[in-house]
Amino acid sequence: MPCNGLQRGFTLLELTIVLFVIALTVSLTLPLLGKVGDGDLHAAGRRLAGTVKYLYNEAVLEKSLYRLTFDLDHGTYRAERQNSNGEWSELPGRMGERELPGSVAIKRISINGRGSFTSGLVSMQIYPAGWLDETVLYLQDGKYRQTLRVSSLTGTTEFYDGFREFDQPARPLG
Repeated sequence: MPCNGLQRGFTLLELTIVLFVIALTVSLTLPLLGKVGDGDLHAAGRRLAGTVKYLYNEAVLEKSLYRLTFDLDHGTYRAERQNSNGEWSELPGRMGERELPGSVAIKRISINGRGSFTSGLVSMQIYPAGWLDETVLYLQDGKYRQTLRVSSLTGTTEFYDGFREFDQPARPLG
């Protein structure tokens, strides 16, 4: 069959470029696929960190004492504010009692100066002076584990894969 100058197909260069793009895409995507199973765990950690930071900011702005109370036996937590009469009231709306997603559980909470807890109700205080109880939360979802360490001076949270122990500094003077 004679050649008419119009050849169909791909050149070797075009095939090489396509294979390179596919390989690059796979190499960037595979590490993310390993994290699929711990999505609820990371979502729970981010939500807890956001709640702590929100309460920290509210305590400073409102000059009120706040607390985050964890029910370790039922996998829930709630944000509360101390009223002028000394009673605690749950915050309305989205800040009310929340349930941890999926099968995520808080396995242990360590609060500086108060010890470690694995069951019952545990409260983390957030003070109007701009600090809070330094707290370490140990979350688990099946085989996945995560440690959250809440800074007492900034209300920010550090995230660590797996369970991690820390030497906690002395409690700030208030």
